[in-house]
Parts: sequence; structure tokens; C-alpha cells
Amino acid sequence: MLSLEYIRQNVDKVKKTLVLKNRQADVDLLLKLDEENKSLIAKINGLREERNKLAKAKERSEALNKRGKEIKEELKVLEEKQTDAAEKVRAIQLSIPNIPYDEVPEGKSEADNKEVKRVGEQTKFTFAPKSHIDLVKALDIADLERGVKVSGFRGYFLKGKLAMLHFALLWYVYQKMFKKGYIPLIAPSLVKEFTFFGNGQFPWGREEVYNLEKDDLYLAGTAEVPVTAYYANETLNEKDLPVKFYAFSPCFRREIGSYGKDTKGLYRVHEFAKVEQVIIGAADDVKARELHEELQKNVEEIITDLGLPYRVLLMCTGDMGEPQAKKYDTEVWMPYREGYGEAASNSIMTDYQARRLNIRYKDKEGNTKFAYTFNNTALASPRILIAILENYQQADGSVKVPQVLQALCGFTEISK
Repeated sequence: MLSLEYIRQNVDKVKKTLVLKNRQADVDLLLKLDEENKSLIAKINGLREERNKLAKAKERSEALNKRGKEIKEELKVLEEKQTDAAEKVRAIQLSIPNIPYDEVPEGKSEADNKEVKRVGEQTKFTFAPKSHIDLVKALDIADLERGVKVSGFRGYFLKGKLAMLHFALLWYVYQKMFKKGYIPLIAPSLVKEFTFFGNGQFPWGREEVYNLEKDDLYLAGTAEVPVTAYYANETLNEKDLPVKFYAFSPCFRREIGSYGKDTKGLYRVHEFAKVEQVIIGAADDVKARELHEELQKNVEEIITDLGLPYRVLLMCTGDMGEPQAKKYDTEVWMPYREGYGEAASNSIMTDYQARRLNIRYKDKEGNTKFAYTFNNTALASPRILIAILENYQQADGSVKVPQVLQALCGFTEISK
């Protein structure tokens, strides 16, 4: 979240950001409530000082005792008002999105995103290519009908060699990130509510999250949620930063806002597996951009290893999400769609998440600051399987396996 000091000093910029990110929050009311809260705190502190002086008085009197009781009653009323004001301030504060970097294009939707890179030629065929839905059915390597029967809407089974390819992909990426020196984690998918507020998905995206009400737990849609909260309420040392994690986790999303979109196949599903990159770094905007590019390089290497054409988009203000100051989306070519499909999202969060999670560090001078956080997908499956199946399909109906995965799979192609 943004600090109250920043909001007070940048009211116009905060209000403009709300418009740019298609969000609403009453900034004027926030500032008014904050002044009320500070006034109440001052009154409470004054009464507490008076109470302490009365307690130290050597001689007691009826007047002193009466005043002591009055202070007790006044404090009770003021403390209730102050607690209510502070809660209202925090509620509005939590609903204000992060400020985008200057280089982020202004816009309201995906139509305003800026393509910054395109790598590889779009795959051409000498035959009529099939969709991944037709391929998995013909090769008997996934069962969407029985997936729906067992799991409901958007349910699926991966089967046979496609199931093997799924694990080969995840293991390939897991090994690759380890060799880069990142710290491997297996992250929990069951998490507490504070992790979603800290991550910045709540209060806006609550309807997208599965809630286990009986256990007061939630299912995370990405390892970013638990891993970013790893150091919640802790103070680190600048010499130990940046901390670079990558984490495997099962992921769960309700896709409430996606009804009618990609209702068939493996593109938009309720549960999937992902390896996520997360960095906790120092509050340095120059270094932040360098780490952001490093995360981007990692995912582009993976897609290049797989031999897939892709492009990189710089997301506009209206399509980048509430916590993000800057975001790249990496999209891979999917022939049957005759377009690119999202494979990774790479974000700078500045100290927005760290303030909500209370992640601090001591700099070289001994000052305490809030950390910067970063995240990017390394690989998500089964969505990446769509690109592999459709780009590597052959005229005889078989599908070649990308060379880097063949040893891990134990086979070079998928055929009936």
C-alpha cells in the first residue's frame, strides 16, 4: 500500500492513478479521517499523561478520584472512536493501487498495451493444423470430457505421454532456476487471509479466490502469494538482499471474470501447476528495473529453450493490476488461435506489498526501510502444453517433443 505521508504529498497523482487503473477510492475522505485519527490520538495521549500524573499524586482527594473516573470514561469513548477511525483509514488506504512508473503507457485495456519485443517466426504448416483440443483427443493424451464429469466446468485429465511431458517441463525449469542460483521452494497453496491482503489481491480480487470457510484458509492462485509473505513482519539486512526464490506450487483460480472466454481446452482452467520467481530486494528504483529485466531474461530463456515463438508486452496502466508499478506479459504463439497467449507476467511492486506485509530491512546506515518485491512466472502448465502441441504437431498427427525435454521424458514424439 501507499504510505499516508506519500498520499498527502501526492494527492493529484494518487487520484490520477485511480483513474488510470480503473479503481475508486475516496482520497479526500481518507485524508479527513486521518486528521481525525491523529487528533483523537493526541487527545488520548493527553488524557493518559493526566492519568499518570494523578496516579503519582502523593495525597488523594475526592476531586482527584472523581477526575480519575472521568478520565477512564473519556478514554473509553475516545479509544473506541480512534479505533473506528483508524480502521476506516486503513480500509481506504488498502483500496488505493500502486503508482505506475513513468515509462508505463497510459491506457484503459489490453488494446493499449505496447509490444516491445517479438522473437521467432510464427509457425507455418504445409497442412491444416489442429487445435490442441483435437490433438489431445486424437492422441488420447488428455480427457476433457471425463475431467468435466469428475471435476466440473474447466476440469481435465492429463494422460499418458502428455502427463509425462507436464512433469518434464516443470522439472526442467526447476533445475534451470537452481543453476541460476535462485533458492528453490515448494510453497503451500493453503494460506491465510493476510497473505492475499499483503499480496494486493484483496480487497479487489476476492471473488477469484477459493475460500475454505470452515478452516479460515484460502487456495492460492500463484506461489507469489505465500512466497512474498515469507518474510512478513520481519526485518532483514541490506547486505543479504536481494533474496531470489523460485517456488513450485499447485495453483487454483475461480476465473469468475472469465466466463465465456476459452471455455474449452487447457488454456483457462481452475487448477494448474506453476513455478514462480519471487525476489525481495532493496528500495532502489534503478536496481528494481535491473532485477525486473533479470526476471524477464529468465522466462525468455525458458521459452527459447522450448523453441517457441513469443512476444513481450509492456502493460498499460489499465491492464496491469493494482499492486504493480511496471509489468511485462510474455506471450507464446499458439497457431490454432492465430495469436499469442499469455505465458508469464513479470512485475515490479516497489514497496507496495512490503508495506502491507511489514517486510523491512536495515540499510548500511542503520535506517529501517520497506523492501521492494518482484515476481514473474517461470513456467505454468498445462497452458504451455498448448503451445508445444500446436507448434510441434506434424502432418501425420504426431507431435514432436522439444529437444531439451526428450531425455527427461524418455521419448522424442507423441504419436497414437
